[in-house]
Amino acid sequence: MAQNQLNLTELSAFQRVILTTDGTLTDILEAYLLDHIRVIKLSEKALTTRAPISALEIEAATEIVERKILLQGQARHNWLYAESIIVPARLGEQFRRQLLESNIPIGKLWVAHKLETFKESIVSAREPAGKLAGYFNIRPEDPVLYRTYRVFSQQQLIMMITEKFPESFFV
Repeated sequence: MAQNQLNLTELSAFQRVILTTDGTLTDILEAYLLDHIRVIKLSEKALTTRAPISALEIEAATEIVERKILLQGQARHNWLYAESIIVPARLGEQFRRQLLESNIPIGKLWVAHKLETFKESIVSAREPAGKLAGYFNIRPEDPVLYRTYRVFSQQQLIMMITEKFPESFFV
């Protein structure tokens, strides 16, 4: 299912790690940067889908949560932007509550709740930064690298995540 639109040989070793890992990205960034990474929630909305989302195997009129965040270092440097579409009905109550009410990164919640997950890559690619440029102090035409993946727990899809960062980072 994965579609890689990037030539991985043109990327730095750490860019390749970010785009291909199935580990907790927050922990990986903290280890690489020697910095504490925190979540800055930009938006989080409970919605009802108007159309099916085949990548999440949900029908129209399904309740979802759309979440947009930044992973930010101690010096308020934004390292990564992420968008998630979450199916709350497929999550345990305590996990769902902490996800929606706290600023704990999703990966750290998976660990804290001992939630077994499987991540399936959908796409890795490059696009212009556009509206995200201001978060990273780059120009809208500057490229960002991104990956989108689906997250399964107990053999059911629980969310889809897209993570983006400027191509000029981690070189």
